[in-house]
Parts: sequence; C-alpha cells; structure tokens
Amino acid sequence: MTTFAELGVDQDIVDALAARGIIDAFPIQEQTIPLGLPGQDIIGQAKTGTGKTFGFGIPVVQRLGLNPEPGVKALIVVPTRELAVQVYEDMDMLTSNRSTSVVAIYGGKAYEGQIDQLKAGAQIVVGTPGRLIDLNNQRLLDLSNAAEVVLDEADKMLDLGFLADIEKIFQKVPAVRHTQLFSATMPGPIVTLARRFMSNPIHMRANDPDEGLTQANIRHLVYRAHALDKDEVIARILQAEGRGKTVVFTRTKRAAQKLVDELGDRGFNAAAVHGDMSQEARERSMAAFKAGKRDVLIATDVAARGIDVNDVTHVINHTIPDDEKTYLHRAGRTGRAGRTGIAVTFVDWDDLHKWALINRALEFGQPEPVETYSSSPHLYEDLDIPAGTKGRIVTAPKAQKSDAPKRDGGGKGEGEPRRRRRRGSGSDAGSGSTDAPTRTEDAPREGDGSGTHDGGGKEHHDGKPAPRRRRRRRGPRGPREGAAGTA
Repeated sequence: MTTFAELGVDQDIVDALAARGIIDAFPIQEQTIPLGLPGQDIIGQAKTGTGKTFGFGIPVVQRLGLNPEPGVKALIVVPTRELAVQVYEDMDMLTSNRSTSVVAIYGGKAYEGQIDQLKAGAQIVVGTPGRLIDLNNQRLLDLSNAAEVVLDEADKMLDLGFLADIEKIFQKVPAVRHTQLFSATMPGPIVTLARRFMSNPIHMRANDPDEGLTQANIRHLVYRAHALDKDEVIARILQAEGRGKTVVFTRTKRAAQKLVDELGDRGFNAAAVHGDMSQEARERSMAAFKAGKRDVLIATDVAARGIDVNDVTHVINHTIPDDEKTYLHRAGRTGRAGRTGIAVTFVDWDDLHKWALINRALEFGQPEPVETYSSSPHLYEDLDIPAGTKGRIVTAPKAQKSDAPKRDGGGKGEGEPRRRRRRGSGSDAGSGSTDAPTRTEDAPREGDGSGTHDGGGKEHHDGKPAPRRRRRRRGPRGPREGAAGTA
C-alpha cells in the first residue's frame, strides 16, 4: 500500500486524513492523485466505495493553495442532494487545516444560508445542477473563476437527465481549466461528454486483477419471494448473526414509507430517506443512520449515491432494480473501504425478465432465483439467522389499561367517578335503575330525584318534559306543537 505522503500530498492534508485514521491510498487514488496534482485532465473509473472522492478532492484542495483568494475557485457537480452532503463533508475535512472554505449548494434547503456562504467568499462549491444554475442565473454564484471543475458520478447525471444542465454549467466556467470526471460506469454519452469538455484526458480504471464485474468482497444472494412475505423475510434477515447497519432499497416512495412503518411496528430501529420527505427530514435520517442511532435505512434510489457509510453489512433489494447499473450502485453501499458485505435481492414473479437481464450483464450464473419463503431452511443457512427467529423483536409488554376510577379522574372511594353523572340528558339520562344508586351516592345538583324517571307519564320528577328539552337544543323543526310531549 502507498501512503498519501508518498503520493506528494501536502502535510496538512496528510494530517487531516490521519486524524480520521486514513493513512494508505486506495488503487484509484494511487493512480489519479499523482496526475491530478500537476493539472492533468482525468477520467477516473472505479467501483463505488473505492475512494473516488479523495481521488479528485485532494488535487483540488492542494492546487488551490493554503490561502486562496475569496470567491469560487473550484466547482464539484454531483447528481443528488445526499451525495452533495457527503462530498461536502469530505472536502470540509480535507480543508480543516487550511483557510479554504467549502459550501454545499443543493435544492430542498433555504437559499439564504447558501447565499451567505457564497458572499462570505467560499472557494469550493459542491452542488447539484439545478440549484447551481438557479443561483448563477440570479447572479449570486459566479463561476467565471472556477478553474477546477469536477463531475462526480457522471453516469448517474446521465440517468437523471442532467446532460443538458451539465452543458450549461460548462459554458459558465473558464475555457482553460483543470477538469476531472469520475464515475463507476462509463457509458457512451459520458465518453462523448468528456471528449467535448476535457483536454486530452487520461482514462484511469482501477480494478483488482481477480475482480469480476461485481466486487469480490460482496456476497450476492438472490431469492424469488412472494410480495406478501417480503416484510417477514426482511425482519428475519435483520436478526442474522453479525448483522450491522443495513440499507433496504425500494422502488417507490410509498413502499419505502410503508416498510419503515412496518419495521418500526415490529420493533426495529428504522429510518427512511425518500422523495416525499423534506430535505431536513432526509438529512436527519441519514445523520441518525451514520451515527448508529438507527441501524436500518429504507431508501429509494434517489439516495443511493449519498450513502457513504463504511460499516454497512447488508444491502437488501426489496424490489429488483431496473438494470445492472442500478444494481451495482445499490449493492455498492456495502463492502466499502475493503470490508465484506452481503447483498440480498428479492425477485417477484413478474420481474423474472429483469433479473434475467441483470444476471446476464453481471455474469452471476443464477438464471433461476431460488423460491424462498420466511420459513425456508436455506434462508436461515445462507444468512446465519438463528433457528426459531420470528419477524418481530418487540419484547416489552403492551401498555396495560389502568383502573376506571384512575383513568376517569375519580378516586372518591369505590364509587363510580363523577363523570358518569354528567351523561347526556333525555332518554339517556334515565337509562333505568342501574344508574340510580350511583347518582344517589353523588351529591345531586338540585332538589330531589333530579335526573330520575318514574317510568310513567311524559315528565321527569322535576316537572320538565324531556322531549321538549331535547328539541330546544336541536332547534325547532316546525310548528308541530302537539309532538312536543311524545317520548
């Protein structure tokens, strides 16, 4: 392994990395940092979770110098809000021993704080295309001096339809610049984009010799599961031996929220990240997951690129992704930074054709997923689930009902609480002899026999006809005076 100091990285950056326990460089970093430091345009390709952020981030920070002038000097464009937060945190750490300031620019957050940081002279901007273009159009973000430009997760930008926005951004930055493009996959349109906006780029691809299309340190399990049994299967997987932080991917926002509610009811400490949540709520969920306060995160694909947590042990695909690229990015949330991980995928009967395409593209050699239920013995064996495990871990007894007098605010001996005395008037007020003893124990409001009925005639003992009292509350319906005394 090569240390960052051996790659020519400045000592203050080496110290910032060492403070986080990061000493040795990953293969993609070994290849790109020596080229990026002198200003060579780079196309960096490596699987997710292999350290691409430091591969482009260290050259950007070092090339700006120890005390850069105020104003935007570097621009890092990312496809999603979650990834913007993640890259911002990494860049902020790299600049912790310098005067360089970093700001994250993305939607779903108030403009004011981001604008204030820009006005304060932030030199590095990490942002999503939409908000970047918006602030630039308002003349609040000046990109004319951004000589360092990075496109991170370029293939995801293509998938999300940001290609036109990227072209607009390149028209705003200087013609002479240092450009780096990083991506896990390199489809044709991305290569075309690189040729248009980069100057003689060197394509660096980092792969281990014994590694196939998927990461060798991730174990892939594929099951054909019934939709009504998936929640139970997931709940049992979450109780597997050695299970750490787990990410569950769903296809829709509604499915994500439904699953987090279901797992919470079963006793699991789960959080969600999906498009129906506010940006603040999404960030709170992500922060709680990273801090270990929540150990299960249910997410849609919008959050996949921003989940950079090294200790994720399991990824579960509640629904199969649409293609092999999405599968790789989902599975890449585990097995990060050299650790091992498990990726479990459920395939519905209607989605077998999707799995056939993914299986062929990634060369899994599993054309027929094993039919699996929550009680299947091979499920327990594959995932090391203790025998007898059920899909619920709530062990605390349900809240017991308190006694009626305490609940209703009573406490005057063993009699019924005073609230029973205030039941509705009319026929309900005289519901028979059952309530009469209770009312005699409580002090009557006025006179004798208040609220009782003798069972004969139309009147109470107080001389007031009950039906007329009821009709006065409802308001008169008409001139039927004779009907006032009917029971």
